[in-house]
Amino acid sequence: MPTTPAPTSPYVDLTREQWRGLRDRTPLSLTAAEVERLRGLGDVVDLEEVVDVYLPLARLLNLYIAAHSGLRGALNTFLGDLADGGQSTQPGTPFVIGVAGSVAVGKSTTARLLQALLALPRAPSGGAARPEPPRRVELVTTDGFLLPNAELTRRGLMSRKGFPESYDRRALTRFVADVKSGKPEVTAPVYSHLSYDIVPGERLAVRRPDVLIVEGLNVLQPALPGSDGRTRIGLADHFDFSVYVDARTEDIERWYLDRFRKLRATAFQDPGSYFRRFTEVSETEALEFAQLVWHTVNRPNLEENVLPTRSRATLVLRKGPQHRVRRLSLRKL
Repeated sequence: MPTTPAPTSPYVDLTREQWRGLRDRTPLSLTAAEVERLRGLGDVVDLEEVVDVYLPLARLLNLYIAAHSGLRGALNTFLGDLADGGQSTQPGTPFVIGVAGSVAVGKSTTARLLQALLALPRAPSGGAARPEPPRRVELVTTDGFLLPNAELTRRGLMSRKGFPESYDRRALTRFVADVKSGKPEVTAPVYSHLSYDIVPGERLAVRRPDVLIVEGLNVLQPALPGSDGRTRIGLADHFDFSVYVDARTEDIERWYLDRFRKLRATAFQDPGSYFRRFTEVSETEALEFAQLVWHTVNRPNLEENVLPTRSRATLVLRKGPQHRVRRLSLRKL
């Protein structure tokens, strides 16, 4: 009897154990206290998770960044004196990493860990006697490009905060394009989770980093056609590598509600917190509101907009019920 061919996939699927074996000699330079500081509320990342998951990922990214630099050298050789308006070399541009996933899935922790690991001093390469200098690694979240609450209210979008239409997508794409092009300084708006709004007059300055990490719900979405019907350049078109943090929807809902409980006992206690009112009602009433938000905002956004972009990622981290990565899918070249 003929056998049915195995289905093809653009990804190499790996178990946690297989992935852990790809760490090679990448050193662990973070302490337990530093990992504690980097992880998000409700996340359970510990040193074991860093060793098994994030050190192999740091090694892979270092290989990608080195290859990116080598490709730039090849381009300079090809262009010769035509490069950069008559200059003999093209100046370096940042390596851009996108980190996507649902609310409460742990993508912020992933982004912060990558920032810390990629900024660490590196061993000598190419016969050099001294270690290579630490990279300048900047992390920007897309929250800063949410429309201000007043504008969301004016457009009737306050109940769809976090959906693609609630962002200034043009400004976000232009920001990353400007950083990627090597502009000396590019600024971004600043978002406050305390006030649940853009901070008026405050800007985050990014000055020619070696690596830029962009973290957010919708960073892998393709560009929408313009009003003239033409295809535009999307945010993800500027990424050199992207990570999607994945988990079962039921697990993410549980993590979201657990995080809401913890925030109610901590950050929401601040008199300036937008959500202060949920500390003044019973836990049952507060959780009923959180469940309503999950089922009317976060879950629909995940299913309609975030999850469909998973297949665009370079690497998918698949978490189990305990917030620990169990499998990984790496896109083939």
